[in-house]
Amino acid sequence: MPGLIALVLGIIVAVFLFTAPIPQDPTYHTFSDPRTLLGIANFWNVASNLPFLVIGATGLVFVHRYSDEVCVALIATAYRVFFAGVLLTAFGSAYYHLAPANETLVWDRLPMTIGFGALITIIVGEFISPNGARRLLLPLLVLGFGSVEYWAWTEARGIGDLRPYAIVQFLPMLMIPVILLSYRPSLGKTSYYWWMLLWYVLAKFFEFFDGAIFSLGHLISGHSIKHVAAAMTPAVLLYSLTRRR
Repeated sequence: MPGLIALVLGIIVAVFLFTAPIPQDPTYHTFSDPRTLLGIANFWNVASNLPFLVIGATGLVFVHRYSDEVCVALIATAYRVFFAGVLLTAFGSAYYHLAPANETLVWDRLPMTIGFGALITIIVGEFISPNGARRLLLPLLVLGFGSVEYWAWTEARGIGDLRPYAIVQFLPMLMIPVILLSYRPSLGKTSYYWWMLLWYVLAKFFEFFDGAIFSLGHLISGHSIKHVAAAMTPAVLLYSLTRRR
């Protein structure tokens, strides 16, 4: 645990020492599939958030009913917070894609930080220390919210800086493999978390090739597929919890 903390701190310090402030690229808001259907702009980028809604709601109900059986007791709240973040992501992302801009992007990113913070808490609790993880959840949520608000504040003043948000989003992707390789879980199987990482990486792949995928037949864009692939990450966690029963 001390070594992991030192690694995290080292990465954070390096990011701020060796990189300049990162403003939001205006082209980020330009997606390859702007089609309007049923009176909804960017229909498929909006509608493809439905899996987040279904998985988030299902996860919340399942954890509420069976937390005593499937969750590490001291961090049961983290599982609820995670699926709540997934549920809120459906609304935040749909709202953003209706009118893509920095102002609406805030509401897309805020719920995602809830999911990131809760997931780290769950993994630390299952693999390292439930007591330590219990004390992590609130600070991680505050850091996540703070990173988005800091970015929005700097963008409004023409000096946008995404570095804190980038740390909140991508640092877990570096930390989680280290934890999975270094510790054994007290509950459940490690393989499910590897599947979650795989789906996250696939989501980023589809996001990167948004236009290239849309150009193949103009049926659906990479970004719309990205939403579905990203939703598979919490879906895997939910499935793993059902297997614990």
